[in-house]
Amino acid sequence: MRRPDRRVLPTIIGVSVLTTLAANTAVLVAHRQGDDPQATPQTSQQRFVAASGSYQLSPTAIAPLGKRLTPHVLVAAPGSLPPAVIEKVRKVKGVQGVETVDAAQAMVAGKRVGLLGVNPSTFRKYTPKPTAQSDALWRNIAGGDVAISFTMGNDGGVQLGAQIPVGSKQKRSTVRVGAYATMGIADVDAVISHATARSLGMPVSNALLISAPKVKTAKLIKELRTLLPKQARAVEVSPKIEYPEARKLPDSNGQVMTAQQVQTVIRAAHTRLGWPYVWGGESESEGGYDCSGLMQYAFARAGVRLPRVAADQARTGWVIPFSKAQPGDMLIWANDPTAPGYISHIALYLGDGKMLAAPRRGTVVQIQNVYTRNMRGAVRVNPRLAARVAG
Repeated sequence: MRRPDRRVLPTIIGVSVLTTLAANTAVLVAHRQGDDPQATPQTSQQRFVAASGSYQLSPTAIAPLGKRLTPHVLVAAPGSLPPAVIEKVRKVKGVQGVETVDAAQAMVAGKRVGLLGVNPSTFRKYTPKPTAQSDALWRNIAGGDVAISFTMGNDGGVQLGAQIPVGSKQKRSTVRVGAYATMGIADVDAVISHATARSLGMPVSNALLISAPKVKTAKLIKELRTLLPKQARAVEVSPKIEYPEARKLPDSNGQVMTAQQVQTVIRAAHTRLGWPYVWGGESESEGGYDCSGLMQYAFARAGVRLPRVAADQARTGWVIPFSKAQPGDMLIWANDPTAPGYISHIALYLGDGKMLAAPRRGTVVQIQNVYTRNMRGAVRVNPRLAARVAG
């Protein structure tokens, strides 16, 4: 079993890919998990941004939002990408935009997660619409704040506007939480400015966010591999969720779980009842579970390997209407107001309108009535696909 304090990430922000900050540096970031909308009282983008405070920034410090671009591929390397390589990527046919960022796994409170250092003026156009449109959010980042994912604040208990200690026992500093803003990139849970990234010792310009809407992503990734340094990796940012053709699911044969596997998953999930919700939790040693950590635990008992976060777990099978759901399917929700459509919560369907879930901070793993607000359907897990997505 993987070490519980290590975010083994299924996409590009992985232990084998991104540079990890030195042991004497910790950065304010956290793992995302979501919950039912009844527990998320904030309803407007203004509620997710802290007041600008004493930052002495000119009105033109942040450029106005231009045309938004959808990110399709994320490239990352252990060290800085050569400028000549970046220029070649820009010239690839079909590429409309390339954003250079600093990327690392960072430690906070014993957890390792994904962090980006960005140019607020240019990076904003690659983010979900509510996030991209907030001038105040990007001004705060430019002023030295960190923007964390909505669910990190909601379920991780990190307060908006709080001054958070960042660093090591030998050297500590503080970083203010300037905004809740999910960036829509799986496993990236915090964003800071390039300047703040440099001060924390992050690698410089070691990652690229690429927009190429008219090119097949698989073809683009194949071409990028011929241009990138050997240790660099490229992955799809937001792969599509699979829907079964004509709503017809295949027979088992490894494509869907057997009846025995389904029962094993359900029994395993029941053994976690009463365990506390722990943001980022995925094992007993952490004292509890979050929603996707619970799914990962239960399915592993049946020999099915799931990726870590809800957004990726939603891609481990075919998404079908809730009306067609069967026991052992996973139910998925898009509850994050800062990234509409992004899958942020997941639970195990038990049948008869009941589900087993790790709901939110302050609760325990429990059986609940299924609610359908913001639900995006049910996932019929394909063990083979799950293993591929998990990496």
